[in-house]
Amino acid sequence: MSLSKKDIEHIAKLAKLKFTDEEMAKMEPQLNSVLEYMDKLSELDTDNVEPLSHPVENINVFRDDILKDSISTEDALRNAPKRDENYFKVPKVISND
Repeated sequence: MSLSKKDIEHIAKLAKLKFTDEEMAKMEPQLNSVLEYMDKLSELDTDNVEPLSHPVENINVFRDDILKDSISTEDALRNAPKRDENYFKVPKVISND
């Protein structure tokens, strides 16, 4: 199966894309190359192959969620250059304009 310029224009219209004539000329052999590859893949016997959601089976690599003590507010603010009670004090970065 190969695509003509008219087919590509129709596909572009469906995808709401616009191409110049130069881009269309480049697109035709590229899309036809993809279709040729797909035809090659369809020659394979896949009757006994189950579909996969991922090509490689992975296991969960996350660690267990274990509750631990957190750093205290006082320790977190200990080295802060400026602070306002229990908060970091930083320069204003948003202008009024």
